[in-house]
Amino acid sequence: MNRNTSLERINKNQEWDLAIIGGGASGLGIAVDAANRGFKTILLEKNDFAKGTSSRSTKLVHGGVRYLQNGDISLVIEALRERGIMRKNAPHLVRDLSFVIPSYDWWSSPFYGLGLKVYDMMSGKLGLGPSTLLDKEETLNYIPNVNKKGLRGGVIYHDGQFDDARMAISLMLTANQEGATLLNYADVLSFTKEKDIINGLKFRDQLSGNQIHINAKVVVNATGVFSDRLIALDQPNAKPMIRPSQGVHIVLDKEFIKSSHAIMVPHTTDGRVLFAVPWNEYVIVGTTDTPIDDTLEEPIALEEEVKFILDNAGAYMTKKPLRSDVKSVFAGLRPLAASENKKASTKEISRHHKITVSTSGLVSILGGKWTTYRKIAEDTLNTVQMVGGLSERKCNTETLPIFGFDPSTDWSQPLHHYGTEAKKIQALEIKDGNKSLSDKLYITKNQIYWGIKEEMATNLEDILARRTRCLFLDAYETEKIAPKVAETMAKILKKNQNWIDQELKEFKFIIKNYQL
Repeated sequence: MNRNTSLERINKNQEWDLAIIGGGASGLGIAVDAANRGFKTILLEKNDFAKGTSSRSTKLVHGGVRYLQNGDISLVIEALRERGIMRKNAPHLVRDLSFVIPSYDWWSSPFYGLGLKVYDMMSGKLGLGPSTLLDKEETLNYIPNVNKKGLRGGVIYHDGQFDDARMAISLMLTANQEGATLLNYADVLSFTKEKDIINGLKFRDQLSGNQIHINAKVVVNATGVFSDRLIALDQPNAKPMIRPSQGVHIVLDKEFIKSSHAIMVPHTTDGRVLFAVPWNEYVIVGTTDTPIDDTLEEPIALEEEVKFILDNAGAYMTKKPLRSDVKSVFAGLRPLAASENKKASTKEISRHHKITVSTSGLVSILGGKWTTYRKIAEDTLNTVQMVGGLSERKCNTETLPIFGFDPSTDWSQPLHHYGTEAKKIQALEIKDGNKSLSDKLYITKNQIYWGIKEEMATNLEDILARRTRCLFLDAYETEKIAPKVAETMAKILKKNQNWIDQELKEFKFIIKNYQL
């Protein structure tokens, strides 16, 4: 994928069936489905693909045990089905992960055991494995350094794990392969209308400053927590449709759980659940659910959120994590579809998606979760076909392999998430190209080259946050290697020292949000 090629396509083709605004999970899923159905599709993303919420999840592909607890049965059934489809279509990105719920009283294990049997049953043929009751000894075998004081046993169940940003990049490549045109750093400025119906839009290419106008039969707003801004661009007096909620995660060394299994903390002080999940030789712990008024492009973890995670996770660990143990902290904003009940807490708002159509024809996706991205896209395209008067075409994404599809993926290999492309990356003829630039994080010159030449990365943050996951794993080590990465990028992009200095200055501003 190449930005210049995308711009050439855009300049040649002023007329599109479908223009998608937003390059996160929903927007990219819609681009894949639309292009696969044969519609002329363009996607515009203001920043980088998955820059927002879609790179800041707990890295789980799950039905949602908590939603089962809340009685949201239809969402659980839908998500469990989509979990199975996602694992089948992207075996290089999604895998089975077992979760242990430790129990410290006599009734918890039977209670959760029964609930999880229902969870298994709902999974049907797409289940990842049966849940099982554990005694104390078995629980300790799975999680050796879980808090032993008062431990009675536990329950083990199965869900999916993935790399969210890498999944987004793979969807981008899938959409491109299917014939869609995608462009990052493209900021939509206004809509054009004919007889009060949207028939196109104007956007700015943020790298060149050029303004470009395109016509489209339908425009889809898939901007997540920023949906209200696009809706207001269409209908200035529209009431807010999104209620943002912040979820924070901290990242610790893997020694804090010393296991390939995850821990689910069933009771936090705010009545939610908490996960401690092994990921890329580290442990992600989260998350919170804090109502937020300001939708920032770089959300900031609140002190009380960090303390909440450390306190609640520490209660279940032999070694209690401290602030000084946190390698990285990241915050994401959930784009919850506002409910009629204004007093409902954000944890009570359903994670179901909604599709709305304005009187001028703007199709907006509200809510949803990563696991159901494919179903969100299918539902959206079915609506788009009606709104735009497009020919009715069937959705085929249930069986569409995601770019890099490799059923024989070796998850112990650091390049496994590239799937079939991993060998191509390793074969690049760059001096010391496969040697990691860090002892703690895996990042090579070959990966940097590939990210720029094949995955539309344009700046230092693109490479360190989303083409690789360095920033999300260890923000302090990432700060150390940033100059080396910037120099490598400058050689590939043929940039000078001024470019390097500017990139490091901008990245330094961002990295502070990931450090305590």
